[in-house]
Amino acid sequence: MVVLGIDAHKRTHTVVAVDSHGRQLATRTLGTATADHLALLRWADQFGEDRQWAVEDCRHLSRRLERDLLTSGERITRVPPKLMAHVRDSARTFGKSDPIDALAVARAVLREPDLPTARLEGPTARSACWATTAKLSSASAPA
Repeated sequence: MVVLGIDAHKRTHTVVAVDSHGRQLATRTLGTATADHLALLRWADQFGEDRQWAVEDCRHLSRRLERDLLTSGERITRVPPKLMAHVRDSARTFGKSDPIDALAVARAVLREPDLPTARLEGPTARSACWATTAKLSSASAPA
């Protein structure tokens, strides 16, 4: 299983992928629009279907991302911010940066397997997410 930890901000999201042992596999920073989230899903496909998204619980920054991931059939775990402090304190790398924070979010999910996870039941709506993005892209394309 791969956990994708997300450090969400107003204009960017940084994602770090870790394996089941917490080893960093890859990182990516992208924008916050639905089209950016679609690109994120395409990027995440390289890790297979056995993946889980971990988002620090700051809904005012991650609401759209969570919605797009859920409607795409993904599993999301919200990580309480208080769990992050302990991970940052014990990190080998000092300081604060978006990749360090995203890595801390992913590792917190591995350390706390009983955190509630959200996933939509029934047929996945990935095609709906792709269709929405196609509409957005065609609406903004020059005539």
